[in-house]
Amino acid sequence: MSETLAALYSLIESRKTNAPPGSYTAQLFAAGEDEILKKVGEEAIEIIVAAKGQGDERVVSEMADLIYHSMTLLALRGIDWREVETELVRRMG
Repeated sequence: MSETLAALYSLIESRKTNAPPGSYTAQLFAAGEDEILKKVGEEAIEIIVAAKGQGDERVVSEMADLIYHSMTLLALRGIDWREVETELVRRMG
């Protein structure tokens, strides 16, 4: 796992039990799975819209949002990001 993704996932995980005031991630966990799923869906749509006419910079920004919200969903469900990486490696083989 890249250091960036590992650090991000660790931070997301920490927000499940340590909810500093104003933490967006903590707010997502408090809102629950339906809200997180809604955000994952919104970000997926925003990537499509960006790719169809908003330029590469916007695609990168929206992809970062999708990865973040996807990691938040995984953390909520107790699935480690490394499981996703393991699956990707398996598919490469």
